[in-house]
Amino acid sequence: MKIICIGRNYAEHAKEMNAPVPSEPVFFLKPDTALIKDNQPFYYPDFSKDIHHEVELILKISKAGKNIQPEFAHKYYNEIGIGIDFTARDLQAKCKEKGLPWEKAKAFDGSAPVGNFISKEELKNGEINFHLNLNGTEVQRGNTKDLLFSFDFVIAYVSKFFTLKTGDLIFTGTPEGVGPVKIGDRLEAFIENKSCLNFEIK
Repeated sequence: MKIICIGRNYAEHAKEMNAPVPSEPVFFLKPDTALIKDNQPFYYPDFSKDIHHEVELILKISKAGKNIQPEFAHKYYNEIGIGIDFTARDLQAKCKEKGLPWEKAKAFDGSAPVGNFISKEELKNGEINFHLNLNGTEVQRGNTKDLLFSFDFVIAYVSKFFTLKTGDLIFTGTPEGVGPVKIGDRLEAFIENKSCLNFEIK
């Protein structure tokens, strides 16, 4: 099982990170050890002092595919979920300065809490709202109408490079409002108004 993450897929987030808006999808991988399920807590790692939350909608791949055409991409997922792409921002900054890969800042153990999935049939309007609360206060809100690259485009693009397999997860990008978390915080993520992920930082 692969976890594929799309970076800078919302223009306002790219701006808040002082990063250029990409002309094609930017993506990276997380290992399966990054996954946290069932609202289990996230344990703050000792190698960072600046872990940030990034809430994202997630596509769960439902059948294998390679070189998928955009017009057929919708056939390759049946469910949409929500999760957090935790980022060690201090480590990421050091990697950027040296032009090094970001894996240790993005792909560490526990960096991908994933919540419940919803059938895409329940989300038919094509414009999906999602948001993240930190200790009961909304900190991030997004809508898929603001995606730079649509779900179908992302699936088609990624499948040029990697064969997608059943159970693979694609994190589709975070909206603006990313920020730090600390021990004792509680994060709750919603698709529309349905709570799908709720866990504590320990």
